Amino acid sequence: MKPFWIPSFYLVVVLALGFSEPTQGLAQQAVGQTAHDPRAVAELDEFIRHFSTDWSNVSSFYDLPWSAARFDRLEQLSREWQERQAKVDFDALSQQGRIDFILLRNELKSELDGLLWRRRRLSEMEELLPFRQSLQELERSRWQMKPLDAAASAAVVAAWPEQIKKLRERIERGRKAPREERGKEGAGPAPGVPSDQKPFEVPPLLARRAAAAVEELRGTLKNWFSFYDGYQPEFSWWLKKPHDDASKAFEEYAKFLLEEIAGLKGKEEDPLLGDPIGPDQLANALASEMLPYSAEELMAIGEREFAWCEARMKESAQQMGLGDDWKAALAKVKASFVPPGKQDELVSECAREAIRFVKDRELVTLPPLCQETWRLSMISPDSQKTLPYAAYNGQNMMVAYANEGMKHADKLMSMRGNNRHFTRIVTAHELIPGHHLQAFNAARERSYRKLFSTPFLVEGWAVYWEMSLWDLGYSRTPEDRIGMLFWRMNRAARIIVSLKFHLGKLSPAEMVGFLVERVGHERMGALSEVRRFIGGDYSPLYQCGYSIGALQLQALHQELVGSGKLTPKQFNDAVLSYGPIPVELIRAGLLGLPLTRETRAAWRFAE
Repeated sequence: MKPFWIPSFYLVVVLALGFSEPTQGLAQQAVGQTAHDPRAVAELDEFIRHFSTDWSNVSSFYDLPWSAARFDRLEQLSREWQERQAKVDFDALSQQGRIDFILLRNELKSELDGLLWRRRRLSEMEELLPFRQSLQELERSRWQMKPLDAAASAAVVAAWPEQIKKLRERIERGRKAPREERGKEGAGPAPGVPSDQKPFEVPPLLARRAAAAVEELRGTLKNWFSFYDGYQPEFSWWLKKPHDDASKAFEEYAKFLLEEIAGLKGKEEDPLLGDPIGPDQLANALASEMLPYSAEELMAIGEREFAWCEARMKESAQQMGLGDDWKAALAKVKASFVPPGKQDELVSECAREAIRFVKDRELVTLPPLCQETWRLSMISPDSQKTLPYAAYNGQNMMVAYANEGMKHADKLMSMRGNNRHFTRIVTAHELIPGHHLQAFNAARERSYRKLFSTPFLVEGWAVYWEMSLWDLGYSRTPEDRIGMLFWRMNRAARIIVSLKFHLGKLSPAEMVGFLVERVGHERMGALSEVRRFIGGDYSPLYQCGYSIGALQLQALHQELVGSGKLTPKQFNDAVLSYGPIPVELIRAGLLGLPLTRETRAAWRFAE
C-alpha cells in the first residue's frame, strides 16, 4: 500500500538454510526459524493476509479519488483492525509472529497518518474543485443502485462548465492582480465583491496537484456516464450533450492549471515542481520505517559517506595518472562507452560476469531458474526523462541508451551516463545478486510481508551488494572503481538532497546543481533524477533508502559474519528469508532480541 513507482521486491529464500556445527546457537536458531521449519510458521501470516485483502477490497470498491467517503471508510477499516490487533496475545507469539505484529502495528499507524495528510491536501484544493462533491454524489448513488432522475442529473452536470468558466476567470485575475497591484497600499478586491468573483491567486504547486485531481474526477465522470449511456434511452437523451460539454471543460481546465498556472508543458525548460512534505510528516515516515534517527542525523551520515567516496575518487584518479582531479578521471571514464547498437551486448556480458563472481565465491544461493529467467528491454527516449539509467521491472533489466530520435546533445549525455564502467556495477545492482534475485524469491515464500515493503531493504539490498563487491575486489581497474564510486557517491547525495528538499531547505534547481557540481552528473541525468525525487511517485524516504539501508545491512553483516556466527552465504540467504521489512526487525530476528508490542526503533547502526 506504500506508493512506490518501482515494484517492490519481496525477499525470501527458496532453499532451507544449512549450518555447520560452529554456527549453532542463538543466530542459527533465529535464522532456522525463517526457512522451511514447520514449527516456525508465523502465527500472524493469515491475520495479515486477511487485513491486506480487506484493505484491497475496500480501497478498490470506494474508488472515488479525493472523496470524504473513501477517506472515512479506509479510516474506519484501519481503526477496526487496530482493535482486532489489540486482542492478539503478543506474549504467545513466536519471534517471527512478534515481528509481524510490529510490522502491522506500524502499517496501520502509517495508513492513518497518510489519510490525515491526504485530507489536508484535499482541503487545500477544495476551492479549485467546486464540482467534486456533486459529481461524487452522482457516482455514489449509482453504486447504491438508487433510482436515476435523468433530467435532474442533467441539470447538475450542465452547471459544471459554467462553474469552471467563472473559476478560470478568477484565477486569471488572480494571476494578473499581484503584478498590477504590487506596491499599492490597500490594494485588493473592492468591498462587497461576491466570493465567487474575487481574484484567486493559485500557487504553481497547488495548480499541479489540482490538475491531477481534475483528471481523476474526469475519470469518475466517465465511469458514471458509461454505466447508463445506451442502456437507458432517457438518460442518453438528457445527458449526452451535458456530459460531453462537462468532460471537455474538465480536460481543458486540467490543461489550463497544469500548463498556464503550473507552467508544465512537457518541455525541457519546464520548471521543476514538487511538494515537500515538511518536517512533521517526515518524522512520521522515519518512525514507520523503524529508523531512530532524525532527518538531520541521516543527512550527516550522507555527508560522511559522501566524503569517503570523494577520498576514494581521488585515490583512483591518482592511479590513472591524474593527481587529485577526480572529475577529470570521471570525465575519462564517461568517454568509455560502447558504439550504438552494442549496449545490450555489454549489459549481457556484465550480468554473466557478476553471476560468475558471486557463484565462485559462494556468497548467496542462486537457484538455476533465477539465473535462467531474465532478459533486457530498452528504455524509451521519453521515459529517459525520468529514468536516464538502468532500472528493473518484472524479469527485465531496463537498459537506457542513446536513441536515434534524441537530440544530438542528449544522445551524447545518454552514452556518457551509461558508459562501460557505470554499466558494469549497475547490472549487478539490477539483476544478480541485486533486484532480480529479490524478485525471483518474492513469489515463493513469506509473500504476505510484501505489504510492508520498504526501500531501506529493497534498494538497500542492491546497494549493499555494490558495497560488498567493492570490498571483495570486484573492480579490475581504477576506471571500474571510478564507476562504482560514482554510484555510491550518488546514493549518498540522494540522502542529502531529498531530505533537504522535504524539509524545505533545498529547491529543485539547487538539487540539480548539487548533482552536477558535487557528484559529476550529466545535466540530463541530474534533471531526470530530480524530477523523479520530487514527482510524488516515490515515497519521500525512497531515495534515502538506498545508502541508509545498505549501511544497515553492512553493520548487521559485521555483527554476524564479522563475529564468525554466520558465513557470508548464510547471512545473505537469511536476510532474503525475512521479506522486504525494516532491517532493525531482521536484526531482532537473527539475534533473537527481546520484542514487546510497544517496541520502537532503537538500533543506532551508524555508531
